[in-house]
Amino acid sequence: MRALLSIDYTFDFVADEGRLTTGAAGQAIEAALVARTQAFIEAGEYVVFAIDRHEETDNYHPENRLFPPHNLAGSAGRHLYGRLAPLYETYQEAPNVYWIDKRHYSAFSGTDLDIRLRERGITELYLTGVCTDICVLHTAVDAYNLGYQLVIDADTVASFDAVGHEWALRHFENTLGAKIISAKEEA
Repeated sequence: MRALLSIDYTFDFVADEGRLTTGAAGQAIEAALVARTQAFIEAGEYVVFAIDRHEETDNYHPENRLFPPHNLAGSAGRHLYGRLAPLYETYQEAPNVYWIDKRHYSAFSGTDLDIRLRERGITELYLTGVCTDICVLHTAVDAYNLGYQLVIDADTVASFDAVGHEWALRHFENTLGAKIISAKEEA
């Protein structure tokens, strides 16, 4: 069985005005990411929205020293970006759609994600979202260490660092054994 993880495709990470934006690179994957997510939801497959959540008053989180404040609780920055937002709103009550607030790069760190996936017999994960070389990468490493098979659709991941993005795609395939696919090639 398989599931799709939609990682951090939010206003702060994608919109031009976002606090830690991937900008054009993140915006360019919107159609493919939304199509892949919708296909999983409508097929009844498990879809997890793993979304960064930080507290404005948390002075202890290590990301606060590395990045500007982003995806703050209660802010518009945490809203899903573009056409992913109405897709989520349409299906948020569906039994195969789940939202996880995460505090760290990896969707597995400090969440119940692994338990929920194992309860459903899921062994294969499709990873989508941003940033390829940060949150998607750390989620992939944890998934690999937990024994999941990985699939990365290169058309549904992006970063604000083009070199880091390309490096991460090679790392997924060559070090984690992930299958790299392209929605464009499947069409």
